[in-house]
Amino acid sequence: MAAQPSSLLDPSERLARKRAELDQHLLSMGRLLVAYSGGIDSAFLAYAAHQALGANMFAVLADSPSLARTQLKDAVSFAGEQGIPLEVIQTDELDRPEYARNDALRCFHCKDELFVAMEELRANRGFDSIAYGVNADDLSDFRPGQKAAQMHHVRAPLLDADLTKNEIRELARAAGLRLWDKPASACLSSRIEYGRPVTREALSAVERGEDALRELGFRQFRVRHHGQIARIEIAREELPKAMALDIADKLVAIFKDLGFTYVTLDLQGFRSGSMNALIPVEKLGKL
Repeated sequence: MAAQPSSLLDPSERLARKRAELDQHLLSMGRLLVAYSGGIDSAFLAYAAHQALGANMFAVLADSPSLARTQLKDAVSFAGEQGIPLEVIQTDELDRPEYARNDALRCFHCKDELFVAMEELRANRGFDSIAYGVNADDLSDFRPGQKAAQMHHVRAPLLDADLTKNEIRELARAAGLRLWDKPASACLSSRIEYGRPVTREALSAVERGEDALRELGFRQFRVRHHGQIARIEIAREELPKAMALDIADKLVAIFKDLGFTYVTLDLQGFRSGSMNALIPVEKLGKL
């Protein structure tokens, strides 16, 4: 009897089929290195790979100035909780002029640096494949890092299983993973406006600003670095708290102390990838 078309299945059955398909893809990859950042996509991929492959997988976490210390600590903690074998490597993308100049292809150079390092590790340790956590929703955004992954023949099992971000969160929730609803957490360099050089000083200011927002109790936010201007994006449901005068005064003091002349609150609220709106249309897709 032929399998029922996916379009006719109820949502839970369709998700179960995708989860099984993910396992099939993982089992076909042999000994596998997983590019791991601690975000929900790469964390669930590392978890699923460990469930499917056991000792035949290894998670690789790239540490550099563009990775917030809170994210590093949480990523290491999650891997330990799940028994996922992990190696932290140092990457030097900030030393690449083509990365530091921070044009629209910055993410390409970052992923290129990562996958070169992982390919060397793969060859030295006798692994067969490398995978990363791109998902089906990522195809609708400007993600030049995907081109680097294609160049280095990096596998994309979440995408191959047609899993969306929400489906990955649901699978993580069902598996009892504490980070199933973890807010998105792109690298610190993504907070710096295109064309403004990425420096350790700018990354530090962004990181310290976001640490301060976290300490004030905010959950979903970004600090966007526009030179003298700090543009703070906070989830719309949290905006009323941010606009209270006592909190506003604290934000001004915090960000002026970090070296910003002007402190602004973006009334559109948090938007993942909002810096991409500044990229001219003719540059999108040019790789």
